[in-house]
Amino acid sequence: MIRIVKTSVRKLRDIYNRLAGWILHNTHHHYFRELPERMGWASRVLLKLFYRGISSSTAQTAILQKIDPDAILVYANKFHSDFEYLFYYSRYREHGLPIPEIGLGYKIYLWQPIPRVFRILSSYLDYFLRHGRLPDPYTSHYIRDALVQGKCAFLSLVEKKGFYRRFVKAETDPVQYLIEMQQEMDRPIYIVPHLMFFDRKAPRPRPGFLEILFGTGAKPGNLRRLFTLFKNQSKIFYEISTPLNLKTFVQEPNHQPLSSYHLAIHLRRRLMVQFNRHRQSITGPVIKTKEELKEGILTNERMRNILAQHASKREVSIHEVYKEAEEYIDEIAAKYSNAVIAVGAFVVRLFLRLMFDGVSVNNDILNQIKSAARKGPLILVPCHKSHIDYLILSYIFYINNMPPPHVVAGKNLFFWPLGPLFRAAGAFSIRRSFKGAVLYAKVFAEYIHRLLEDGFNIELFIEGGRSRTGKLVMPRLGFLSILLNAYKNNACEDMNFVPIFVGYDRVPEEKSYLHEVEGGKKEPENLRQVIRARKALGKKYGRIYVRIGEPLSLKTLLEENEIRLQDAPQKTFNTLCRGIGLQLAHAIDRATVVTPHALVASAALHFSDDRFTKAQLLTHIETLMAHIMSQRANIADTLLMNHIQAAKHVFNIYRNRKFIEQITPEKEAIDIEPLFQVNEGKRHNLEYYKNNCISSFIPAAFTALLIQAKDAFQFSSSDFRENYIFLQNLFKNEFAFDPEQEPEVYVRTVLKSFIDEAILMPHATLPDTYNLTSAGYRKIALFSNLLKPYIEAYWIVLTYLKSAPKNTSTPKDRMKKIQAMGQRMYKGREIERREALSKIYFQNGWDFFNSEGIKGSEDTEKIELYAERLRTYLHVMAP
Repeated sequence: MIRIVKTSVRKLRDIYNRLAGWILHNTHHHYFRELPERMGWASRVLLKLFYRGISSSTAQTAILQKIDPDAILVYANKFHSDFEYLFYYSRYREHGLPIPEIGLGYKIYLWQPIPRVFRILSSYLDYFLRHGRLPDPYTSHYIRDALVQGKCAFLSLVEKKGFYRRFVKAETDPVQYLIEMQQEMDRPIYIVPHLMFFDRKAPRPRPGFLEILFGTGAKPGNLRRLFTLFKNQSKIFYEISTPLNLKTFVQEPNHQPLSSYHLAIHLRRRLMVQFNRHRQSITGPVIKTKEELKEGILTNERMRNILAQHASKREVSIHEVYKEAEEYIDEIAAKYSNAVIAVGAFVVRLFLRLMFDGVSVNNDILNQIKSAARKGPLILVPCHKSHIDYLILSYIFYINNMPPPHVVAGKNLFFWPLGPLFRAAGAFSIRRSFKGAVLYAKVFAEYIHRLLEDGFNIELFIEGGRSRTGKLVMPRLGFLSILLNAYKNNACEDMNFVPIFVGYDRVPEEKSYLHEVEGGKKEPENLRQVIRARKALGKKYGRIYVRIGEPLSLKTLLEENEIRLQDAPQKTFNTLCRGIGLQLAHAIDRATVVTPHALVASAALHFSDDRFTKAQLLTHIETLMAHIMSQRANIADTLLMNHIQAAKHVFNIYRNRKFIEQITPEKEAIDIEPLFQVNEGKRHNLEYYKNNCISSFIPAAFTALLIQAKDAFQFSSSDFRENYIFLQNLFKNEFAFDPEQEPEVYVRTVLKSFIDEAILMPHATLPDTYNLTSAGYRKIALFSNLLKPYIEAYWIVLTYLKSAPKNTSTPKDRMKKIQAMGQRMYKGREIERREALSKIYFQNGWDFFNSEGIKGSEDTEKIELYAERLRTYLHVMAP
């Protein structure tokens, strides 16, 4: 009987085993932690519809495509979220990217196919009957095997009761498990951080009532997620942070002696810091109230010592000094408002549509900028041509999911009613001069220190103001030195300087600029100007061009030059400051976009008073275009598509604006090609637009001028070094030169371009020797004449210095006399170009000659040295 029972039990067990093996496919590796690659069609459709409003960025998904295809991928987010896990599963499936099938720490029930649910439950029951416990996907090596076979996982760093499960119940820590996996294999595991955003608002220091109920933007509750998803889906977006190579992480020298347990702690901390910095690079730091800001600035130890010393030195009470410092903070500080930023973005979008034909931006660099922002504050350094500059940059950052920067703005801009709006949009005030305002300077520096310490991005105009000439103004280093001092005092781990070119086909402020260039007084900004500006809304100003350069890390720069700023002497500090200023200015020049308006102006001004045909103008444009193409300059899209058509379009615009006039009567123009002439009264207008692109032609202009000065059809490039350096020094107040680039490099690059353009021919037998072609003789004049207004302006200043003894005039009277002399010389045909009569060129020339020791007519020897050179240049450029 017993034998029969045993036999029956054995048969039943065999039947059960065969049935269980058939149902379970001979494995217990069935878990709710996995979403199968082939989900049911109904589930796929529902998830696709549910998440359809959340936008995807190809720039973000491209990050995944760059990872080693042999690597094991583990996607990670900060907080446990079924909402996010299902989104990445659904969206990546649509895009054909690796799908996060394995949920480390997740159990997904609802979206499993019904047969799979039955199989999982059967597996749990069978395993429990056999072993008295439920199966563990970690100890059974299921997770390891699945990842090795190419499946992708999803991991959350912060889980509900995660600490309790790991440290009290001693459950497997997924992070430690991945580290142990990596230590046992050569194949790399990449952890790819993902962040989902439900708004772009900067966090507040204390959550409001609704945030307490429904969660914050960083950690929304389920109701807030669903409300945002159905009410305003466009607000939701996600970003992928820099992937972390776990193999590299565990092999770091300081990690070698650590156990997997301690490595897991270090890895969590690093990823948490990365998550926080990435989120801050999108939303910005916590916005503090005005009171918190004042408290932070006025009560820190460094500022308390400064205020105490100031009170003692001035022999006033400490309370009076605190009151004065508080008033300075009120004068300086921005009052950043998320609501004003959002409304401002809408207004700027409307404003751009009304006034401009579009904005051209090199968006490809923005991901690099975002990555730099996670390591330290960004210091945006754009050129400054218009009040629109700071509006457009803040707008570009806003629409690309980056916090608009705090903007340095002159105190003159904070008039009612725009002042409060500017402050709310992130602008803070700076005086034109700190002279005599010692306490103000200290408070201002401390405010900048606080901004950097909190992680805010800052936008500064290194030129100190808008350019009235169209070209880059040489750097003003005062604010830059404040930034370097803040870094020296450990305000931040790093700061990244971002050079930016902002250019326009036409600038709305053109009329006022030319008024100032010709010697007129600048009108202070006021409400009347704002009211008058409404007229500009009915005009079209062409396109805006924004080119963002690669960020320059201050930390890396100091390491490369082996400078420890905290210990650096003042001379080293000053040299570093000047070097960074010039480097940024040169980087902005490199990013300059050559526009059709600038190119046509450059060609038209070459003709001076002579008449020209449209065909002759287009020939010059062809020569200039060929050169910038060979130099790989940034060129406007319209020029790249069809430069002849673009030039003709701008030519017609200049005719309509009376910059260029037809001098052949209309009746005669029917039979012959009409002649044109630049309107003498509009030469300053064209000079402004020529200067928009002159930085792209300076090496060619210098080289062409030196070839003309040789007064020979055969020459060697080695003859030019000394004279090229002379020109660089002569125009050091006009143009930014790369301090690290040797003159020979510029000359040889230009000569190669001239050979390609048939301006020069290399000598058949003599090395480093060139012959000027007959066609080239005419073409090089086009390049050298770009410098003619500057040389004539400097000649006027030098002529004045010949006749004026030292210290006989105030700066204001001196400038009036130089302008009067320029007018006389122009009327007497001693100089040719009306555009040389520029107050700004005169001031730059005066500053240069003074820096060379020429103070007045007594400095005869030095005056004659420069006079001889300038006479030679003017002679060879004569028509």
